[in-house]
Amino acid sequence: MNETKADTQAAGRPTTTAMTAVTQHRYGEPDVLALETVTAPVPKPDEVLVAVHAVDVASGDVRVMRGEPKLMRAFFGFRRPRVPTVGRDIAGTIAAVGSAVTGLAIGDRVCGEASQGGWAEYAVLPERFAVRLPDAIGFADAATLPVSAGTALQGLRLAGIDPAQPVAPRREGERSRLLVIGASGGVGGFAVQLAALAGWEVVGVCSVAKADHVRGLGAERVLDHGTPWAEAEPDGAYDAVFDLAGAQTLGRLARLVRRGGTVVLSAGGGDGLLGPIPRLLGATLRGPFMRISLKPLAAARNADDLATLVARLADGRIRPMIDRIVPLAEVQRAVRAYQAGEIRGKLVLSVR
Repeated sequence: MNETKADTQAAGRPTTTAMTAVTQHRYGEPDVLALETVTAPVPKPDEVLVAVHAVDVASGDVRVMRGEPKLMRAFFGFRRPRVPTVGRDIAGTIAAVGSAVTGLAIGDRVCGEASQGGWAEYAVLPERFAVRLPDAIGFADAATLPVSAGTALQGLRLAGIDPAQPVAPRREGERSRLLVIGASGGVGGFAVQLAALAGWEVVGVCSVAKADHVRGLGAERVLDHGTPWAEAEPDGAYDAVFDLAGAQTLGRLARLVRRGGTVVLSAGGGDGLLGPIPRLLGATLRGPFMRISLKPLAAARNADDLATLVARLADGRIRPMIDRIVPLAEVQRAVRAYQAGEIRGKLVLSVR
């Protein structure tokens, strides 16, 4: 049901408020991005309007910007983006509330995963996905959590790892071992931290240039992704693998895991048309016939998970890994740096 004029007035703001947003009217590289003055969104009855202070730049945002894999255009628009502003990980203060919102109020500090539209001065967020922020957590730090840390947490749970339940040693003096492929990125970096928090021995795969960064997050060993590292690792060396790159075959990944272990597959690899879909489908079909568990990851918005991560950030058990904070007006430069592989951890756009 569309927002009514009465609902908007109850929320305390007019329908014609203008804002600055990063927009794109075609798919492509960062030069398709531009700053425009547009009409601010109006929250539906169950939504809040967030005055965005900081917003994350994630791999999914860049894929949507480029319209790749092309399969996603069935959901985001065939010829051009249906929603001209991307961005999901937002943090800021509530500027207005819908008529059915009862648990949040104007002025509350929140973070959450929007559907899209986050690279802007205002964005809407369903109340059920908005999580309050303690005053001690900065907006830039909070903006790194919803997608990246949430995906890491859900992926680890698929692998049987729960940071809230430290694992007992398999044998005296021997801890369970996790391999994170793509450990220097946003999801990988949080996966390293959360698994180490659970008492697992973590090995990360990344570039040599980012090896110290991954060690600093808690990895006890780092493998150079530019070498044939997978062939050099012994069979059954790991209890679980979290693959965020998609460059290794399913058979090779299965060889790395002990019998009964788990390989978690997130989006990564694939061609420009279907992306990782064939790989994930293949894992689903082959999984029942293998000696290990192959588990494709489909992360979903979850306010309880986000609240847990906010608490872990507040008490210092995890950190946000921000490489740089760039003003919203310099979004093209920021995305180019991201695509060039310059970012260790997270890249955040500062809006206010």
